[in-house]
Amino acid sequence: MNNVIQNRYEFLYLFDCENGNPNGDPDAGNSPRIDPEDMHGLVSDVALKRRLRNYIQSRFDNTCPNAIYVEHSTNLNKPIALAHEQMNGSVPQKGDSTKAQSLNARKWLCEKFFDIRTFGAVLSTGANAGQVRGPVQFAFSRSIDPIMPLDLSITRVAKTPREKEDKIAKDASYAAQLEWEANQPEDSLRDMGRKSLICYGLYVAKGFISANLAKGTGFSDTDLANLWEALAYMYDHDRSASKGYMSRRELFVFKHVGTDTNEEQRMRQAKLGCAPAHALLDLGKVIEVGINKETMVKDNVPVPRRFTHYKVTPHPDRVPDGVELWTWNDSINGLSKV
Repeated sequence: MNNVIQNRYEFLYLFDCENGNPNGDPDAGNSPRIDPEDMHGLVSDVALKRRLRNYIQSRFDNTCPNAIYVEHSTNLNKPIALAHEQMNGSVPQKGDSTKAQSLNARKWLCEKFFDIRTFGAVLSTGANAGQVRGPVQFAFSRSIDPIMPLDLSITRVAKTPREKEDKIAKDASYAAQLEWEANQPEDSLRDMGRKSLICYGLYVAKGFISANLAKGTGFSDTDLANLWEALAYMYDHDRSASKGYMSRRELFVFKHVGTDTNEEQRMRQAKLGCAPAHALLDLGKVIEVGINKETMVKDNVPVPRRFTHYKVTPHPDRVPDGVELWTWNDSINGLSKV
């Protein structure tokens, strides 16, 4: 296993959405999530983690030690049972595992699955393997400016027959489906649908990485490098008609390194941190995001409609002592110090 990370990190992740739905709310007909008090857009932490998982799954072909635990349409108790079989010889009945058995299974799961090492997991749903607190966490992302969700009607040129309205059984045979279609007026074999989107929104996500919690999962320097890569490129591998055009725009990383001349004390500072998160992540303190009036006047738009309508300005001179500011650099495919 690679070396576990020894530094605390915070990061700001800027991404945008053009003519798409960045994160649908199932309680609102899958309309883009909004804060009803001020109409700013929201994207859940779960949505970002899903795209990170998808990128890592594609990047490493879902193989250990970078397999993905929370996959689409899978039974989460299956890998827990396998962990017990591999480490304890058999699956404890009725979830009645001892502390030692749970620790053994949990260790195996952390070693095999990237997302458990990174985000943690509840592993007590089947054969009990306890719970894992992940070192990497996100807050809800929030748009810089208010958004206006649109609910648009679309025409579907084909139809899915409904049992009651169209008087056809859901499990009707091919011949019956063919006969039903042949007897319908041509104009009735069309349907209407809906599509929710926003014209444009620039979102800011705030993230946190704990070196202390990393000890419990084995989250390593290699895992950290893979996390940054996933954040940089995950939207390029997650295209869909509903999402529109989504892109990573900026990734700013605050690395706590310590200030003490004593190496041992400096390492403690690097793990615990040298500044509160708000001193680094609050917009306007180290990173400023403002309107680019020049480009908006040039494009003759009253509200931002693309990324160039904003100005993102880092201020390295405002970074507190004991903290370094890094940013993603496409030319080196990695982070570079600001």
